[in-house]
Amino acid sequence: MPRRSPRALRATAPDRQSDSRKSTLLISACPGPPVCAAVHTYLFVDGLDVVARSDSRTAGLDPRQLLRPGGPLYPADTPRSAAVATGEPPESEPDRLTIEVRLRGETVIWSDLMYAGRDDTTVEEVRFDLEQYLGEIERAYAALKDHP
Repeated sequence: MPRRSPRALRATAPDRQSDSRKSTLLISACPGPPVCAAVHTYLFVDGLDVVARSDSRTAGLDPRQLLRPGGPLYPADTPRSAAVATGEPPESEPDRLTIEVRLRGETVIWSDLMYAGRDDTTVEEVRFDLEQYLGEIERAYAALKDHP
């Protein structure tokens, strides 16, 4: 096996995962003006900004909409489509970025993805440990109370 330089080592899962490899979700929110035009959510999977890498013309939806208890990111046994980002409407309908969210045992699966992963490979599906996933959504939602 070739030796890698320290810069090449990362504590993240590869873009194409087997069922045993889990990704890590990190959620952040932009407070809106004057930092940017509107309040929006950042969704980082294994350190990569999924929204920006999927469609740089969109921004994550308001975290109060995305992260609320029972909201679109909460998994269920039945797969459901969840809008996670939208763009400004240039002429008619705004662009929307949607993912499919489902629960399989103790694993949350996001599919219908298409974003550039590390080394420019295409990521189409990611899997999360249910406990880490729900903990991160709840942590990010609770942090909203500190920033009205």
